[in-house]
Amino acid sequence: MAFAAALKRPCRGSWRRFWEDCRPPMSDYKLIVFDWDGTLMDSLSRIADCMQAAARDLGLEPATEQQVHGVVGLALDLAIQQLHPALAPEQLLGMQERYAQHYVTAETTPSPFYQGVPELLTELRQRGKLLSVATGKSRKGLERVFAAHAVGHWFHSSRCADETRSKPEPDMLLEILDYHGMKPRQALMVGDTTFDLEMARRAGVDAVGVTWGAHDITRLQRHRPQTCVDSVQQLATWLQQVV
Repeated sequence: MAFAAALKRPCRGSWRRFWEDCRPPMSDYKLIVFDWDGTLMDSLSRIADCMQAAARDLGLEPATEQQVHGVVGLALDLAIQQLHPALAPEQLLGMQERYAQHYVTAETTPSPFYQGVPELLTELRQRGKLLSVATGKSRKGLERVFAAHAVGHWFHSSRCADETRSKPEPDMLLEILDYHGMKPRQALMVGDTTFDLEMARRAGVDAVGVTWGAHDITRLQRHRPQTCVDSVQQLATWLQQVV
């Protein structure tokens, strides 16, 4: 099939040819679920800085920025356990607390959205789409950033990592679907990590990978998303064609 073949092509450098060869069929997507860090918000460097600072506070060797990016999207305790698997329970709790303290301090200057994100979300809402967030952030963390940017009204629902099982388990998406009374085929997940794409697969939800975040295109494509996009503008163009 021409469309299926087009989806297998590398995303970079092939966007124009993709649309010239075959446009995707219209879908039944009514609900668009976004990851937060690395997808909507340009916060990956801050996350790495705070994780490294928390490790130094405990006298640990800090993980590299690339290593931290590899666990972005997981619940905080799972992310720390992957970076520092030898931690005792009390050390794990202490590092979570230190990370949270560093992040709250850093967020006195809020991280910015990626260019084009506000316009994309506004346009989707104007078209009557339901918008949701599924994030590895805690509820306090998400509400704090909602308040800092005054954007809570953009979203019809959200689920956080301290409210249900962490990505890549499907619970966040399943609970969002249940909240809105939607079937999996009516939803689309947009995220920058394999955890997002695997969560979507387990929930039976289509997904789009974005390449400007934590995980590179090679990792994303292994999880067979509907497509991968290299910019918010490309994402907006793709969504205009399919939803």
